[in-house]
Amino acid sequence: MIIKIDNVNKNFGSTQALDNVNLVFESQKIYGLLGNNGAGKTTLFNVITNRYFPDTGMVYVNGEPITQNEKVLSGIHMLAEKNHYPEDMSVKEALRWAACFYSDFNTALAFELADSFKLSLKKKIIDLSTGYQTVFKIIIAFSSNAPVLLLDEPVLGLDAGHRDMFYKLLITRYSENPCTIVISTHLISEVAPLIEHCVIIKNGRIIKDAPCGDLLNNGYTVSGSAALVDDFLQQGRDVIYSANLGGLKTVSVNGLVPDAHNRPDGLEFGKLNLQEYFIHLMNYDPISYKSNREVI
Repeated sequence: MIIKIDNVNKNFGSTQALDNVNLVFESQKIYGLLGNNGAGKTTLFNVITNRYFPDTGMVYVNGEPITQNEKVLSGIHMLAEKNHYPEDMSVKEALRWAACFYSDFNTALAFELADSFKLSLKKKIIDLSTGYQTVFKIIIAFSSNAPVLLLDEPVLGLDAGHRDMFYKLLITRYSENPCTIVISTHLISEVAPLIEHCVIIKNGRIIKDAPCGDLLNNGYTVSGSAALVDDFLQQGRDVIYSANLGGLKTVSVNGLVPDAHNRPDGLEFGKLNLQEYFIHLMNYDPISYKSNREVI
């Protein structure tokens, strides 16, 4: 399924949640939808799933308008923060009801995953902890076999062990049943190895939409003693991220990494990571054209 978001705007009173958004989510690809709180990520998901109607613009799936189109909407599953099942319903009952909403729902897989995550089928949804509420929603998402999965903060409340299980499950299910997956999360360093394409949204506007590799190729990191790093930076480098620890310093720099013969002794050069790049974009000053983020 190919999702096309065409000139979508969405306002809530005086707040513009989505500002002229144009995007295409292609079939069988893993996307990262990244942005700070209030950037418009959840609103975008809600517009795609018809929970919100855009003020202007349109969403298309395989060329068909999505508005009140049950046929195409049935192929999209959104894992949201809010639970949409009756809270006094047991987990087992909810999984059986989920099979009524998704024609390809795999009930056997859902029960298998519940066992793997140690989620009691007998428990009522209202009695689940925050972490197990998330586990419950993860199980429904991956058992739905929907061609499109929109995962909004899919590891909310999960401990390290369950987060690791989630990431392994995502890769396994994607390899066995390729689909379009869009992940919205604040844990960028954890999800970075999984995503192929980054969409970065800020104040309702899409500011980056490109393969992750393309975004990170024009940047590098430099580490070493603070004195050596500062001396290297005197040559007019565009620093986008800086961190000090004792007498050591690590910076991220925009631009192509210097050739080996132009690298000062005592410094280590490495690849820019997605989290540093994201922090740069979120703290970039468009007036002075420089980033002012300093982490001590």
